Amino acid sequence: MPYKTVSFPKSGMAPYPQTFVPALCILWRNPPLPHAFEDADETPRGYYLLSLAFSAGMQGIEGYVVRVEADSSPGTPAFAIIGLPDRALGEARDRVRAAIFNSGFGFPAGRLLINLSPADVRKEGPGFDLPIALALLAIDEQVDRLALQSFAAFGELALDGTLRPVHGILPMVLGARNAGFAKLIVPAANADEAALVDGIELYPVDSLQTAVAVILGNGGKWRTCTVAANSTAADAAHGDFADVRGQHGAKRALEIAAAGGHNVLFVGPPGCGKTMLARRLPSILPAMSNDEALEVTKIYSVAGLLSSTGIMRSRPFRFPHHTISQTALVGGGSVAKPGEISLAHHGVLFLDELPEFNRSAIEVMRQPLEEGAVTIARAAGTYTYPARFMLVASMNPCPCGYRGTRSAECRCDDAAVAKYVAKLSGPLLDRIDLQVEIRRVPFEEMVRQEAAESSAAVRARVEEARALQLERFKMSGFFCNAEIPPSAVRSHCRLDEGAMRLLAAACAKRHFSARALDRIARVARTIADLASVKEITSEHVAEAIQYRSLERLDSRAA
Repeated sequence: MPYKTVSFPKSGMAPYPQTFVPALCILWRNPPLPHAFEDADETPRGYYLLSLAFSAGMQGIEGYVVRVEADSSPGTPAFAIIGLPDRALGEARDRVRAAIFNSGFGFPAGRLLINLSPADVRKEGPGFDLPIALALLAIDEQVDRLALQSFAAFGELALDGTLRPVHGILPMVLGARNAGFAKLIVPAANADEAALVDGIELYPVDSLQTAVAVILGNGGKWRTCTVAANSTAADAAHGDFADVRGQHGAKRALEIAAAGGHNVLFVGPPGCGKTMLARRLPSILPAMSNDEALEVTKIYSVAGLLSSTGIMRSRPFRFPHHTISQTALVGGGSVAKPGEISLAHHGVLFLDELPEFNRSAIEVMRQPLEEGAVTIARAAGTYTYPARFMLVASMNPCPCGYRGTRSAECRCDDAAVAKYVAKLSGPLLDRIDLQVEIRRVPFEEMVRQEAAESSAAVRARVEEARALQLERFKMSGFFCNAEIPPSAVRSHCRLDEGAMRLLAAACAKRHFSARALDRIARVARTIADLASVKEITSEHVAEAIQYRSLERLDSRAA
């Protein structure tokens, strides 16, 4: 009984059977490689057919190469995918079969097996559809096997064979490039994002047919410029410091925080401007470096939040509601995704009404605040996401918000205030460098016609201070004063004799913890940098102590 053959002269291979007749199949235990039959008229029936394609997956925000191995053996037609696929990837069997047929290609017969290697790492999402389809087409030489192995391919297939974009293309492309792949096939909708990576030949395609044409040598390369130059222009969406009337102490605290990367807590009654101040912090932060922008873009790519504009240039500003869950805040879920603290990487995380957040959610931030990363352990694996952000939090002095003010009478008794304040633990407050009490702005300040200092002027001082820190830490592996590890505080934050006496006296009175002392030294170092002074004096230490001098709120008189 005859069977159909397809010949591809360009590949130099002998004709391969496109369909098998199970009744005539002969099982070969150790079949030779395909090139052994180059001189034969036809390939023996019952031959085991193997092909190989490459793609990439993600662990956290890092990409790794995945081998897509396709095997066709005689027997009852079947199609299985192994290698720890998730449900979306398991459904690729039906998508790929329909896409191959509707694109005008023949679907291989026999028992089909797709293995995704490494087999001990869980594979997630539909981004493996295209490499699976290409590996299947390579079984009977509809795609050149050897040419296919020089490409890494990504993309989700629609039933008609068109290619849809996938999340996380940037880290996957980086992982493929770092593994040595120079030719990458990506969905056309992901082209701008993938073009951010240097050192690759990029082939954006919109369908399975176009991807096959690329492998056969008929597709054109496409590239754009990678990373644009840094821009120091403030993001207008965050407003300007000139909009804030009064609150000179709070603005000074934000300038110090921006210059050193420190965390801030505002304590004040409703309407005093806590949210307005926090929203304007990104306008005085220095522009992100190329490495920082690429890292933030990778996180947003994994989370599926990246816009079509390509690389992110504005520092993130995340403002979650106080009802947020612990998983949404720090990351995780059945399919691990970055949380708000990772989405705020190299930017600002603003938690308004901090005591109203679930205590377990905010307490779990203690380790990321210290380490700059969060590790999430799940049965499917362990994921690490960067989380080096500036925490800006605000709270009222009591549940009603009017304790210690003259505008309204406080309705909270001491027990209610104690319960409200107890939601914030000492270890968490220890990790907040600047604790600032602010009052409502008097009427005269609000209506004053004098122009307040703009964000551009403040940002210029911040950038000068950051430049000093970059020069100081250029061989240390960290970039701002807030990141100085405890082992390096003494060497980088040396206090003169007067500053040491002042700090000793304050410690005896306030009973600061060792962590609090380190953070006071870091803040004093930042204040000295803003003044362009090498030595930390008692004046700098006094101002740093002032930002940690808040006593227990429940002990204050109304």
